[in-house]
Amino acid sequence: MNYLVVGPSWVGDMVMAQALFISLKQQDQKASIDVLAPGWSLPIIARMPEVNQGIAAPWKSGELALKAQWQLARTLKGYDKAIILPRSFKSALIPFFAGIPERVGFSGEGRSVLLTDARRRHPTRNGSVITDKTVWRYIGLGASKADYEVYQFDVPQPTLTIDDANVRSVMASLELEPERPAIAICPGAEFGPSKQWPLENHRALAGKLVEQGHQVWIMGGPKDKDAGDQVANGQKGVFNLCGRTRLEDTVDLFSQCRKVVSHDSGLMHVAAAAGAEVVAIYGSTSPDFTPPLTDKASIVRYPIECSPCFDRTCRFGHYKCLTGISVQKVLEACQ
Repeated sequence: MNYLVVGPSWVGDMVMAQALFISLKQQDQKASIDVLAPGWSLPIIARMPEVNQGIAAPWKSGELALKAQWQLARTLKGYDKAIILPRSFKSALIPFFAGIPERVGFSGEGRSVLLTDARRRHPTRNGSVITDKTVWRYIGLGASKADYEVYQFDVPQPTLTIDDANVRSVMASLELEPERPAIAICPGAEFGPSKQWPLENHRALAGKLVEQGHQVWIMGGPKDKDAGDQVANGQKGVFNLCGRTRLEDTVDLFSQCRKVVSHDSGLMHVAAAAGAEVVAIYGSTSPDFTPPLTDKASIVRYPIECSPCFDRTCRFGHYKCLTGISVQKVLEACQ
């Protein structure tokens, strides 16, 4: 079976999608899987051994790019089945234009006409608890209709390939100390402040970790540089690497960390897939929906009546689900 999978547009979701690729290979070892996804994600897709190749999608956020989609679709041949993970209308167009015989995805946005198997998204049940795990939805789209109705699947752990030569090169270029144990802190919160543990707490945590003999790497993208500065500045042994590494470099650096402290974010999932022990801080969101897919994770929460709300900002303005998490509690999880 030759698959074209239309991948998601978020870092964490792309990592979770690897569970689908592993599942497809478990069903058919000879399956060939290509992934159509945003260009930024191709380096991380290249670290997934189940994937034959990544293909850069022609669209950008908020753009339909109809002509470009048509042109790319005309070049895509030989696929038996398309699995469309995003729920947008435009994400189903290329498999439709390419004439792929089977096209599976969730209904919505009036796109059912583009699919041969439009499935209704519904919650999952784990015992008496009803959840809606993103990773189960992804794996479910790769299952038969009958198995999808059960909608409860074993989740294989995403595992990204580590490039040892790149590890040495990146650490040397960033002047990091290979002999000193490292803990990474990821203070960014692209989703919004309702996911972000206070930066002063990250700073205090970094200082205490250095006192215990660690070096601390502040990890994130260019947008996180200012947050990284607030955490790192003036603290010896704390390195702000935000915006200084490529996505694939981040994968390799995480593999060298004793622990990675992160919010519920894309980097949390990357760290888990890189084999790191993760300390995951949850505020407005819940590990019942987007847990780190590893058995080496510590979940840190301060549950209150209104949490999880899944809002980007606190409707009450107090952010108690985050401010109630003490530095000591996260420090203990790092031990």
